Amino acid sequence: MGIGDILPFVAMFAVVYFFMIAPQMKRAKQEKAFAAELKRGDKVVTKSGMHGKVVDLNDKDNSCVIETLAGKIKFERSAISMEISRKLNAPVKEK
Repeated sequence: MGIGDILPFVAMFAVVYFFMIAPQMKRAKQEKAFAAELKRGDKVVTKSGMHGKVVDLNDKDNSCVIETLAGKIKFERSAISMEISRKLNAPVKEK
């Protein structure tokens, strides 16, 4: 078994790593940072589509209380959608 036999497997692993694993790890790191940066008054959207405003943060169990039109609901910080919440809080562009 020579290096020519192993090279395709190494190349395949490199492609999988750089196109699948590395971006997923980067995204997980960004989501963790986003959850850590949440503060009271932030408008957020959960991954299930619930809109609300952060009224309380609990670092002990990594949760937050979100005030919605229906009342206050406790969520895990990881349940908050980073992309949609950022779009919601983005400044409005004038035409």
